[in-house]
Amino acid sequence: MTEAVVRKKPGMVSVKEMPVLQDGPPPGGFPPVRYARRIPNKGPSAVAIFLTAFGAFSWGMYQVGKGNKIRRELKEEKYAARRAILPMLQAEEDERFVKEWKKYLEEEARIMKDVPGWKVGESVYHSGKWVPPATGELRPDVW
Repeated sequence: MTEAVVRKKPGMVSVKEMPVLQDGPPPGGFPPVRYARRIPNKGPSAVAIFLTAFGAFSWGMYQVGKGNKIRRELKEEKYAARRAILPMLQAEEDERFVKEWKKYLEEEARIMKDVPGWKVGESVYHSGKWVPPATGELRPDVW
């Protein structure tokens, strides 16, 4: 396709004869370009956002404090119940221990009856200190 057909000017021999077509601004010019920072003018202010966040945080911390107080009261109630029942549990354990200790001494007497000079229930350690009995021997049901 020749330039003559493209530009609709028949009879042109050279490109130099072509009329110059240059793009330009529209009549009246281009609209102004906005290059400033676009800050939205809608929505809550920074102070309102801060106060809302602070209020939500404060309310949450208040709820945490209330929960801690309730949990502390429940914990104290549980400990009070344990303190109240502890003497009874200790008495039962002492009763069981005395019964097992008597069985233990009878068994020791039966086993060591032929050993001269053996004293039933006497400690084999002569350190002068009291040593609590080994409860593992007295509680075969645990092992």
